[in-house]
Order: sequence, then structure tokens, then C-alpha cells
Amino acid sequence: MTVKNSDRFLIAYNRITYTLRDMIGTKEHVPFYRLIEQAKKKSVLVRKYEDDLRTFGDLRNAIVHHRTSAEFVIAEPHLKVVHKIEHIDHVLTKPKLVGQAFHKKVLTLQTTDSIKYLLQVIRQKKFTQFPVYAKEEFKGLVTTVGITNWLASTIEAEQHIPNKRWSLNDILHHEKNRVNYKFVSRYMTIYDAEEMFKQGVERGKRYEALLITEHGKPYQKLIGMVTPIDIMKVD
Repeated sequence: MTVKNSDRFLIAYNRITYTLRDMIGTKEHVPFYRLIEQAKKKSVLVRKYEDDLRTFGDLRNAIVHHRTSAEFVIAEPHLKVVHKIEHIDHVLTKPKLVGQAFHKKVLTLQTTDSIKYLLQVIRQKKFTQFPVYAKEEFKGLVTTVGITNWLASTIEAEQHIPNKRWSLNDILHHEKNRVNYKFVSRYMTIYDAEEMFKQGVERGKRYEALLITEHGKPYQKLIGMVTPIDIMKVD
């Protein structure tokens, strides 16, 4: 027996309703539009799909309130609409986590590493962000901006100290914004990570990378990293 689009739509709609109730912590009946209003205060995903959810609410009402028999549905949803609501149902229930999407071995450097070595890595790996440690202690994030600032300030210094061995520690002092990173838990959703990048820009504090550890603590093992470009590639 073929399942109607309207039946698939209503199943996904009801699942979303239960998910929204869980988000706001109620088991009582709450009108769908009010569920959205309350849940969007807690979930970036609800805010992301707010317009779609409101449209689904209107369509659901048209299907349910104007249904005169099991066979007759006044508004049979298009398959694309069914796929859309099922997708939203899935991401609301099981959102992808940064620990899943961006888990990888991150190249880290030491404050004592030379600038020459750093430039070799950039040429070979094409990386632009480098977490820097002093043994096991995190010290900062070196970026191409910091490297450029360092180069600009050391042209004159080279004339006075021609034989100095420049290290990554020197570059760290030239990062325009020393806190150009943030540690996050592997259990953060990719959508919350995206929102964090956006809020950083809005507040004039652009993050060059989010550094992923088990619970977002700097002293924990680095298990991944996500950049603004990385997050733009995620659906």
C-alpha cells in the first residue's frame, strides 16, 4: 500500500510537535505557533527553520480541518514539501555534532618552532590557522593575519637584529585579536557552531577557528577544528 504524501507529512509534523514540546519542557497541548515562539528562544535550529515551520503549521491545518473522509484531502503536499519537513524533523531530532563533522588530527605547533618551519608547513599543507602550544599548554592561534602583521613590524627590526631566530611566540604577539578562537565541546551542534561564528562577527569579534575538545576545555586534547569556511560547506 502506497503511503500518501499527506500521511507522511502529518507523521513528520507530529514528531516535530513532540520535539518542540520537549525543548520547552511541557507535555501539555500548546498551539504549534506558540511552540515555535518558545522553542526558538532555546534552539538555533528552530530559528533557522522558523518560516518553514510556520508554513507547515498552516498546511497541517488545511489538511486536518478540511478533511471530510479518509480518502479526501483538500491539500495533498508536494513531494518536495514532504522531503523538507522530514529533513527538518531529522535534524531537530538528531542534529549533527561538531565532533562528528570535524573530528580530525589537527596539526599543532610549539611556541619555539621557527618562522621558517611555519612557512614550510604553509607551503606544503596550505593551512592558514595553527593552534600553538608551549609543551602541553595552549598559547594561542596563529593566522595569516598575525603573520602579515609580524612581517610588517619586523622589516625594520631585522636591520637591528639580523641574526635573531624568530619563533611562533613572536607572531602570537602580533595577532590583531589575541582571542581569535574559542574552545567548544565535541557535543555542540554544527548549527550552534555556525551561530557562534555569526554572533562573533556581529559583535566585532571574529573567530578564526573553533577548537574542539571533549568538553570545550583548553587543557583537554584537541580532537578537531572548524573554520568559517568549513561551516559554510555544511548543509
